[in-house]
Amino acid sequence: MSNPLLMPWQTPFETPPFGEIRPEHFLPAFEQAFADHTAEIDAITRDPAEPDFDNTITALERSGKLLTKVSSVFYALVSAHSNPELLAIESDVALRQARHWNPILMNAVLFMRVAKLHDKRDTLKLTGEQKRLLERTYVRFRRAGAGLDEAGKARMAEINERLAHLATEFSHHVLAEEQEWSLELGPGDRDGLSAPFIAAAEAAGAERGQPGKALVTLSRSSVEPFLQSSTRRDLREKVYKAFIARGDNGNANDNSAIIGEILALREESANLLGYPTFAAYRLEDSMAKTPQAVRELLERVWTPARARAMADRDAMQAMIAEEGGNFTFAAWDWRYYAEKLRQRRANFDDSAIKPYLTLDGMIAAAFDTANRLFGLSFEERKDVPVWHPDVRVWQVKDTSGADVGLFYGDYFARASKRSGAWMTSTRDQQTLDGTVTPLILNVCNFSKGADGEPALLSPDDARTLFHEFGHGLHGLCSKVVYPSLSGTSVFTDFVELPSQLYEHWQEQPQVLRQFARHYKTGEPLPDELLQRFLAARKFNQGFATVEYVACALIDLEFHSRPATAAQNVRAFEAKEMAKIGMPEEIALRHRPTHFSHIFSGDHYAAGYYSYMWSEVMDADAFGAFEEAGDIFDAATAKRLFDDIYSSGGSRDPEEAYIAFRGRKPEPEALLRRRGLTEAPAVAA
Repeated sequence: MSNPLLMPWQTPFETPPFGEIRPEHFLPAFEQAFADHTAEIDAITRDPAEPDFDNTITALERSGKLLTKVSSVFYALVSAHSNPELLAIESDVALRQARHWNPILMNAVLFMRVAKLHDKRDTLKLTGEQKRLLERTYVRFRRAGAGLDEAGKARMAEINERLAHLATEFSHHVLAEEQEWSLELGPGDRDGLSAPFIAAAEAAGAERGQPGKALVTLSRSSVEPFLQSSTRRDLREKVYKAFIARGDNGNANDNSAIIGEILALREESANLLGYPTFAAYRLEDSMAKTPQAVRELLERVWTPARARAMADRDAMQAMIAEEGGNFTFAAWDWRYYAEKLRQRRANFDDSAIKPYLTLDGMIAAAFDTANRLFGLSFEERKDVPVWHPDVRVWQVKDTSGADVGLFYGDYFARASKRSGAWMTSTRDQQTLDGTVTPLILNVCNFSKGADGEPALLSPDDARTLFHEFGHGLHGLCSKVVYPSLSGTSVFTDFVELPSQLYEHWQEQPQVLRQFARHYKTGEPLPDELLQRFLAARKFNQGFATVEYVACALIDLEFHSRPATAAQNVRAFEAKEMAKIGMPEEIALRHRPTHFSHIFSGDHYAAGYYSYMWSEVMDADAFGAFEEAGDIFDAATAKRLFDDIYSSGGSRDPEEAYIAFRGRKPEPEALLRRRGLTEAPAVAA
C-alpha cells in the first residue's frame, strides 16, 4: 500500500495531503521515521572525527526530518479532528516516542560530543545564533539526564515512558467527558438566550448527530454565554457543575489517580537530576528562574484582584436582594449577574456588541493589523488540502511579494476537537538547507452561526482570535537558520508575549471602527457603543484575574510540594484554595482533573504562571506604541518584528525584550491594564 506520509507531497506548497492520509498510515510511517532517525543519530555518534559544530550540532539539526514531518501531521489531527482509531494509535505512539527519544537524549557518547563543544564555545568563532543553538542543545541533553549514571538513566527512561502514557490517558479522559455530556434545550429552557446562541446550539446538535435539537455542550464557547444569559438558575447550576467536574466524576474518565502518579513521577525525575522539586527543575530553564520569583509576582497580583472580586460579589448579592431574590449568590450566578452589574455601571453588555463582531470581520482585522505592522498580506487559497471542510487557508506574502508561508484557520467547535484554542505548525521556518516556509495552524472552538448567517464572536472570542493569531505571527515571521530555534521555540514564560501583545490591537478604536460591522446591516459599530465597550473593558477583571492566578498558584504548589501531599487531589485543591482565601463563588479556570495545560504533557507544568509573566511584558511593550503616539508606528513595529517576532529562540529572551523596549519591563503596567490599581467600586 502506498503511504502518503512516506512519499513526496505533490500538493500546493508541498502541504500535507490530508484527504489521502488514513489512520492506518501512521504507524508504518512512524516506524520508518524512527528507524531513519536512529540511523542518523548513530552516524553522528560513531563519527571518528573530532567533534565540531558542523558534524555534531548541525548534523543533529538535520536529523529526524521524517519524524518531524509525520509527528506534526499526526498531532495536528489528534487535537483538531480525532477519531477512535487515531486516539488508539496515539496511546501506542506516545510510548514509542518515549522509547525512541530516551536513548538519544541520554546517549553518553553523543552528550560528550556536545559537552566538548560547549566547554570551548568561546573559541569556536560561532555566530550569535550558533552560540544560542549550542547552549540550548547542551542544556536539553543535560536536563534530559544524559549526565546520569546507568541506573539513573534506566529509571529516567521508565519514568518518561510512563509519563507519556499518563498524559495521553489524561487528555483522552477529558475529551471523552466533553463528548459524552450535553444539555438539550427544550422550548421552556431558552429564556434569556439570544437567537445567535440558539442557532449555535442547534448547529452543535446537528454536528453531534442530533439534528433539530439545540444542545449546550461543554465547550467553553457554549458554556460561558449560557451562564451569562440564561434566566434559568437551575439550568445554569447544572451546566456549571458539569463544566467544572470534567475528569472528576468517579467514573472511567476520572483523572484523580492519574494526577497523583504524574506528580510522583515528576518529583522523582527532578530528584534524579539533583533538584529538590519539579518546580525548581522546570523554572531553572525559564525567565523566572525560581519558584519564589513566580510566587512573588502571583501574590502581588492576587491581593488587589481578590479585593476587586469580593467587592463585585457584594454588589451582585445586593442586586439579588433588590430584585427580591431570597437566595445566596453562588458560582453559577457570577456571569449572569456580572452582566447585569456591567449594564448598571457601564451601560454595556456583551450581547450589544456581539452582532458587530463577526468571525470574518475579526479575521480581516487581525490580517489588516499584521499588514500595517509588518507588511504582510493574506490571500485565501482553495486549492490547499485541509483536514475538515470548515478549515480555511491563506497564503501569506511580504511587502516584496515573496512567499512567507501558509496560515490555516480552524475556528469552529466540534466533537472531534479538543477544547480550547491553540497554535501549532506542520512545518517550521528555517534556512539551513535552503528556504523552508512555515505552515501555521490556528485552532479555536467558536460557535457556528445559523444557516446562512455568520458566526458571531463575543469580545472574549475576538480576543482569543487575536491571541492565537499573535502566536501564528510568531511562527510566520520567524527568520532563523536552524529549525530548533524557529518561531515559538522559546521559553514558556516568553512564548505568550507575541500572542498577548497582539490582543491589544483588537480593542483599539481605529481597528473596531473599521472592522466591527453589524452582521445584518453592515453598519459600523456606533461610536457611542464603542465608547461604552472601551469603558467596560476593565469590568470583572477581579474575577478573571482570580480564576487565573488561583490556577497558576495551585500549579506551582502541585510541583513545589512533596507529591505525597497531593495524592488526594480534591483535598489538596480544597486546602490550597482555603490557604489563599479563594472565594467560594469562583472556581479555578481549570480545575486539576481537566487542567490539560499541565497534565496532558508537561509543557506548562509549573509554568501556567507564564501567561501573567508575559502579560507584564505585553502591557509594558504596547506602551512603546502609545508613547510613539501611533499604534502602528513604523519604527516601533520594525523593532518589534526584528527583536521579538522574527528572532525565534535565537537569542536570550530578556536580551530580546530589552533590545525592543530599551529597558526591562515595568510590572505596574500589568496592574494598570487590568484596572487593579484603582479602588474597587462600592455597591450602590
